[in-house]
Amino acid sequence: EQFKELLANMPLERVRISDEIISHAKDHLKLKLNQSIYVTLTDHINFAIERVSQGIEPQNALLWEIKRFYPQEFQLGIYALELIHDRLGILLPEDEAGFIALHFVNAEYGTDIRDAVKFPDQMQAIVDIVERDLGILLDESSLHYERFMTHIKFLIQRIYRKELLFSEDRELSLLMQRKYPREYQCSVKVAEYIMQATGSRLSEEEIMYLSVHIRRVSTIDL
Repeated sequence: EQFKELLANMPLERVRISDEIISHAKDHLKLKLNQSIYVTLTDHINFAIERVSQGIEPQNALLWEIKRFYPQEFQLGIYALELIHDRLGILLPEDEAGFIALHFVNAEYGTDIRDAVKFPDQMQAIVDIVERDLGILLDESSLHYERFMTHIKFLIQRIYRKELLFSEDRELSLLMQRKYPREYQCSVKVAEYIMQATGSRLSEEEIMYLSVHIRRVSTIDL
């Protein structure tokens, strides 16, 4: 019904462009998207075009973080800008690629766009905690960094979808504390930040898995 209302007051070519972008994401990038993307992306593209036609170019304060933490979605945003330029002759600023990327993040995670805009800052904050607490700089080109960031993305997704793991296995937790005390304490600090930022408490199981990923990403020879 929302999509019908949207179609009634929108140029058909803009709807087609949105549909083509979504098809590209599904067919070529194999993204699994919530159906809400048809409404949210089409509405955003229409709004962005109207905005630029009025000489308004919004600044995306999260652009750097989006490029860094959501490169695939950002490239989708660039693809969208190129398609809009090719079809309509309208050149949208790079900041819009970041906004479009967040709509895809939102559709992938099944969250609210108001939550999705928080993800890049929260991911950066977690990286900062790990680097500061362990006194290291993470190697962003390493496979372990990629796996660590994937784990953080899914952790944040579970937080906002309220699908956190709730096992309180004290035996395994104590084993992790003894074997990797620095990494475990670091994961506790990340859990404290998450509690402060989202109001969600991480279980012993979540903290334990986080410790494993922190251990791997902070150890060169693993």
